Amino acid sequence: MKLRFPAAVAVALLSMSSIPSALADDAKSYTEGTVSEVTSIRTKPGMFDAYMKWLDTTGKQLRDDEKKAGLILDYAVYAVQPRSPHDPDIYLVITYKNMAALDGLTDRVEPIQRKIWATREAGAKAAIDRESMREVLGTELVRRLDLK
Repeated sequence: MKLRFPAAVAVALLSMSSIPSALADDAKSYTEGTVSEVTSIRTKPGMFDAYMKWLDTTGKQLRDDEKKAGLILDYAVYAVQPRSPHDPDIYLVITYKNMAALDGLTDRVEPIQRKIWATREAGAKAAIDRESMREVLGTELVRRLDLK
């Protein structure tokens, strides 16, 4: 009987010593990284080159100014092969430092947009003109998870 008690104590001590390592394994294996806004675009028939020209001129000016102002980290344009008539042929990706960078973004971008379009009305008209070249299929936010 005396042998069973020390064995039980030894087992209890061993299991208690594994608790801190189990808790250490409970930590997240990643850190939250940048946030990207991914917009799916389907250009209208015959308008791919015209839309790309807009992106290379006005669109690029806007994004470069946002980057210089520290509002965005980066931006990119990706061409994709649509699988169906309802799929995008372009992805527009804008990368922000984190989710907090999106707070009040519209108010911070407006002065930059005013350099291109003097009034909100002019900006709205330009948006309507862009819609003659493309259709926005949707936008989603994607957060990068950096593995430790």
